[in-house]
Amino acid sequence: MALIEVKDAGKRYERGGRPFWALRHASLSVDAGEFVTLLGRSGSGKSTLLNIVVGLLKPTEGEVLLCSKRLDELTDAQASALRNECAGYVPQGAGVLSNLTVLDNVRLPWYLSERGPEPEGRAQSLLNEVGLGDLSDQMPSALSGGELRRVAIARALMCSPKVIVADEPTSSLDMESAKNVVAIFRRLADSGVGVLMVTHDSASLPLSDRIYDMAEGVLTLRGDAGTDQ
Repeated sequence: MALIEVKDAGKRYERGGRPFWALRHASLSVDAGEFVTLLGRSGSGKSTLLNIVVGLLKPTEGEVLLCSKRLDELTDAQASALRNECAGYVPQGAGVLSNLTVLDNVRLPWYLSERGPEPEGRAQSLLNEVGLGDLSDQMPSALSGGELRRVAIARALMCSPKVIVADEPTSSLDMESAKNVVAIFRRLADSGVGVLMVTHDSASLPLSDRIYDMAEGVLTLRGDAGTDQ
């Protein structure tokens, strides 16, 4: 089942009174149990596409479905509720709240919904999984940039999402931590979660089921997944 469907989507801005297309006729899908990687340089349109996929931006043209619901038919509040219900989003910046501990930042998505009591120890278990179990009581100001990225990843997993959408999740991470994050995403896909990851790092490619390249707002599918061509 397709958890993400992007159909001929485009995003246009005005620059100096002239139209500028950050995204052009993009089409992709991510099925349950599939790990899809989107590769491209900074400024190529990757983040624009991801923000459209999770409903933070509306496309100028085309159609986008998240968990079988058309995002253009939803209000901002409905799109936010849908993200919380079915998607775990890792933004390009860590986006943690400075007045909450690391553990409470991970717990936050759960308490923004009406799911009832938190499953016992889930937030702590996720921090353990990303290698930050001993920092759960720290404030974000005490963490490095790479550690904050891992907090954001743990937070995205808090509500057991059907799909993970991650924008440069391995940026600022050392090689070992980056490999661990990619391995987590692979395990999630193997358990039935759909994963869409944007990166400029080719390390994830051998574990990917499908690979797209993005350049100047144009998305293309590589012929062979799992290999760096």
